[in-house]
Amino acid sequence: MERLAGRLVLLSGWRRALVAFAAGGFAVLSVAPYDFFAACFVSFPVLVWLLDGATAEPSARALARLVPAFSIGWWFGFGYFVFGLWWVGMAMLVEADSFAWALPIAVLVLPAIMSVFYGLATALARAFWTDDIGRIAALAAAFGLAEWLRSFVFTGFPWNPIGYAAMPVPLLMQSVAVVGAPGMNSLSVFVFAMPALLAGRRHRRIGGALAAVLVLAHLGFGFHRLAPAGDSDARTLTVRIVQPSIDQATKLDGTARDDVFRTLLRLSAAPPQEGAEPPQLILWPETSVPFLFTERPDALTALGQLLGEGQMLIAGAVRAEGKAGADQATRYYNSVVAINDVGEIVDAVDKIHLVPGGEYLPFEGLFQRLGVDRIVPMPLSFSAGTERHAVALPGGLGAAPFICYEIIFPDLVSEGVAGADLVINVTNDGWFGDTPGPYQHFRQAQIRAVETGRTLVRAANTGISGVIDGKGRVIDALAINVRDVIDISVMIGPPRPMPWGNPTTNGLVIMALLATIACGLKLRQRMGVD
Repeated sequence: MERLAGRLVLLSGWRRALVAFAAGGFAVLSVAPYDFFAACFVSFPVLVWLLDGATAEPSARALARLVPAFSIGWWFGFGYFVFGLWWVGMAMLVEADSFAWALPIAVLVLPAIMSVFYGLATALARAFWTDDIGRIAALAAAFGLAEWLRSFVFTGFPWNPIGYAAMPVPLLMQSVAVVGAPGMNSLSVFVFAMPALLAGRRHRRIGGALAAVLVLAHLGFGFHRLAPAGDSDARTLTVRIVQPSIDQATKLDGTARDDVFRTLLRLSAAPPQEGAEPPQLILWPETSVPFLFTERPDALTALGQLLGEGQMLIAGAVRAEGKAGADQATRYYNSVVAINDVGEIVDAVDKIHLVPGGEYLPFEGLFQRLGVDRIVPMPLSFSAGTERHAVALPGGLGAAPFICYEIIFPDLVSEGVAGADLVINVTNDGWFGDTPGPYQHFRQAQIRAVETGRTLVRAANTGISGVIDGKGRVIDALAINVRDVIDISVMIGPPRPMPWGNPTTNGLVIMALLATIACGLKLRQRMGVD
């Protein structure tokens, strides 16, 4: 181990960058759909040893001394995000004649931007570097900070944070309800990087003991929280989830809209599956309604005929809203609409967190004058909604709806479920085909269910649709590219918040504690205290 670490420490130039890139790429095996978390026990020790050798000229200024460390982190992140997000480029091939030019932006530029956060993490950690466990604590705190920043800077894109590697199954997801995503990110890096101590002589035992305690606590809490427990207050809601599996090119074809709508009606009207009760709620995916209801009132009539007494449909649809004054443009919203059994729209919730470059173009007027349109081939530019509220469901229940990638933002979901009994997520992952993207998206929905302690019902156009309980267990699901429905009686218990305060705050406290340890050991080193 010491020989390997020594060789990595002495690497320079393109060889150092290549190893960092490969280590980051190898770490992708730890996330869905691979879930080989042991990959991180290789990638992060390699990263530590590369940082051990990230030194600059003694005469360099303070910031310049951190450039080698930033470079290593950036290459590590570039490998992680290139191999973890390559599937985003599939959206550019849906209408390749018009949008293939943007493929390098999705496959290379997006990962390059995301990698800056990891570069900042390693540069910050290197500023507090020691030759003992202090450097592990510094790296863990810095990565936790970088992942936290990645969740909101430039509107945020917290896809595949490192902490997810430690949560491949429900047993290992429960800790996130206590320490939140920030805590899981920091603690995961702390444990994953601990084998780097095997190449030295200091803090081997304490490092191994700390890692063992954290792993055992992680497992023990999972067993405790998943222990069977009756819930006399639980209520049931019969739900039909419709997965129409409409090819994305067909969805964009204006001549196929009636066929798409008929497919949705047919799937929704099918008799209940054997042993299932008629659904109280029917759920359609994001933008499943292929036209504006204001232009096709006959569609609402058809839905009124479809729905039986007391039934409700929640469907993803584009909602149009005219502005005062004939000279001003109509606003379009990516929404979910609730339709009652007489074909009336009784509620609507608009998507608040839009996808930059896909659902809207930042500084759109300027870019259009330069001849640049949105990157993703969407037919409309959307406006962001202004507020979220729970939608009233049959049986006196309330559901908090989140559209597409809104479900990846922990704080957005935690705040948005106030007053709701369950979470609804509608999405269209058909842009990305049968790639890791839809699996990773579904995993994020599992984590949100655990964080909020609420059942999550998910409808996706081509998969993965399913029902997840408040502890992250998948009750039922449909595979990708399957056209089918799920009929299920969903058990919904009262939300039970964890007794240890806000998980995000707890995670930030853990991050600060690790940073304090790193600073303390760095100070001891400078003072020459062994």
